[in-house]
Amino acid sequence: MAPPSQTRSFYADLPSFEDFGAFPDPSHYRALPGDWLVVVADIRGSTKAIHEGRYKDVNMIGAACITSVLNAVDEIDVPYVFGGDGATLAVPRELQEKVAKALLQTKKMAEQAYKLGLRVGIVPIGDIRAKGSDVLVAKYRVSEGNHLALFDGGGIELADHLVKDENSSFVLTEAAQGHPDLHGLTCRWQPLASRHGKIVSLLVRATAPEPAARRLVYDRIIHRLSATMGRDLKAVAPTADENLRFRWPPKNARTEALATAGPNAYWKTYAAILVQSLFQYFLHKFERKAGNYDAPVYQAELIANTDYRRFDDMLRLVLDCSPAQIAAIETTLRQARQEKAIVYGLHMADSALMTCLVFQLSRGEHIHFIDGADGGFAVAATQLKAQIAEP
Repeated sequence: MAPPSQTRSFYADLPSFEDFGAFPDPSHYRALPGDWLVVVADIRGSTKAIHEGRYKDVNMIGAACITSVLNAVDEIDVPYVFGGDGATLAVPRELQEKVAKALLQTKKMAEQAYKLGLRVGIVPIGDIRAKGSDVLVAKYRVSEGNHLALFDGGGIELADHLVKDENSSFVLTEAAQGHPDLHGLTCRWQPLASRHGKIVSLLVRATAPEPAARRLVYDRIIHRLSATMGRDLKAVAPTADENLRFRWPPKNARTEALATAGPNAYWKTYAAILVQSLFQYFLHKFERKAGNYDAPVYQAELIANTDYRRFDDMLRLVLDCSPAQIAAIETTLRQARQEKAIVYGLHMADSALMTCLVFQLSRGEHIHFIDGADGGFAVAATQLKAQIAEP
């Protein structure tokens, strides 16, 4: 077992890469240390919430799981992936108590504020390896000071199954005391209207059992998509100056207040959001700066820091595509599906939803989670699961 100092610095010391124009080379990945844990958070009843038009609430809870853990572990760098209706993280065992407390508090918040259930589980990496899978981590640099994690090796998918099993021993069931620290979690931007035609939420999972064969499939898919839509897929990123709109009052002020009120009264939190967002509105409207908030700089950083490309044992993309590009995507996917190389899920919407996590404005450290509106990844996952179930 690695000493605590080495364990804590595993992800912080991981070398990063910057080119997502191809599937990351195996040299970018490192195996999770033997005393680390995989954390899985999954929202129960997300399908019903989608039908009720509450997918923004679902996104907010998923982002809150990440925020509460990051705030609980403070300065320790841990990898995470936002899944739309949930989240996945990896943490050192010595932080298990803090992480479990933060997630149970988030679970209570989801139930009380949104009337939505949250399933939370923690699976030791040793249990994952004992079942023949592994968790490999890569670190993708989106901008200075901002990184996103990629997970490979099959262990994240296995952990997800272990936590969702009806008889799972990995699910946290204790009662929570207190409120989660959700400082930095916000969602004040308007939905991102498609500039080209439709917002596509895409899940692709390679079916080959061998890691090398799976990587070849993902690399081929990314190359084909990039060839059609632009290098590194930046040409079809869902955020751009043209569709970033900050209006007042923010459409999702209530959603943010419900999550972040904590021990404070809801109406006080809501009122504070209205006041803060009014200042933000004028700063963006007139392209001004006040304190650490430089509206033009923040907007440019935001576009760079959107999390529209992810990998956690499957490829997750949110792209803004024209009808011709969508047709090309579907042709690529159908062909790979006919070759039995992949299963996939695809959802289209008129806009995307953005949930923001702001760390340090003065250093440009903020990440923005993107998902398609009207169900996004959650609906795409339904199609993917149906394909998996096919004989």
